[in-house]
Amino acid sequence: MNIQIFGKSKCFDTKKAERYFKERGIKFQKIDLLDKGLSKGELNSVVAVLGLNVLFDMESPLYKELNLDRIGGHELRAEILLDHPKLFKTPIVRNGKQATLGYCPEVWKTWV
Repeated sequence: MNIQIFGKSKCFDTKKAERYFKERGIKFQKIDLLDKGLSKGELNSVVAVLGLNVLFDMESPLYKELNLDRIGGHELRAEILLDHPKLFKTPIVRNGKQATLGYCPEVWKTWV
């Protein structure tokens, strides 16, 4: 199992996800989205499972500032997301080709 948690340090659900794996003794790699971001390959892997539009935090002031509700092109939206990691909903938890968004212990327990 190769768990990666992509999150923001101040995100409550990211902290809960980290605690979930720590309490079960499952090693994970923590990636701060605001510091490191997601690579294009990682984004494509997550999008293949979850879809692109669910990854956007539509409540973010930046989402509204960039008028992303009016931008429909998949490639352009993906580039904007890569360029502005603040726009991600978090946490994104990956295990190989599997991925979840948010706090999803019911899914994670099936990964063990």
